[in-house]
Amino acid sequence: MQAAVKPEEENKFPKAKEVRRQWEIAVRRKGFSASRSSVLCSEHFKLQDFDSTGQTVRIRDGAQPSVFNFPKHLQRPVATRTTKTSRKAEEKLSVDSSPLLKETEPLIVDHSYALPSSLTDLKARLSEALARVESLEREMRNVKDRERRAKKMVHGLLEDLRRNRQSPCFVKIKHKLYRTKRRNLHIR
Repeated sequence: MQAAVKPEEENKFPKAKEVRRQWEIAVRRKGFSASRSSVLCSEHFKLQDFDSTGQTVRIRDGAQPSVFNFPKHLQRPVATRTTKTSRKAEEKLSVDSSPLLKETEPLIVDHSYALPSSLTDLKARLSEALARVESLEREMRNVKDRERRAKKMVHGLLEDLRRNRQSPCFVKIKHKLYRTKRRNLHIR
């Protein structure tokens, strides 16, 4: 039985400096330097780069990330044949299909942890993240306030119980009255 490689698995960059440098170059991010915690998704490796002979699936020694969806300006040119026949075939193909082709900008789908290529997209993503942080902070404050009020009420009830040494039934009734009073306040 062979172990399957999950595409969402993250692989740490190698510890060996030369191999890590080769991986950094393969990623082609300007100014990128891998740290100890830097990881790379399994999607960027070919299936033959994985060793699945044991219980755990590992990347083979010497394997480098090579599967990327780079924008056009970062793609390496593919070596083309320059024979007379291939040039004629290419010219014929371009003349035949030119009215059908429309220039479209390539769709770049990258991982959620990758930075957008344009500055406006990056700013929009940052403002969304900041708005989410503010919303979560507000929600956290509200939850803490509710918790504080509940603790205060419980401490007050326990203090009444200690002070008056009353039966728990009386405290229950008092608590029920307090709850109905609070509900009426929220209805208004």
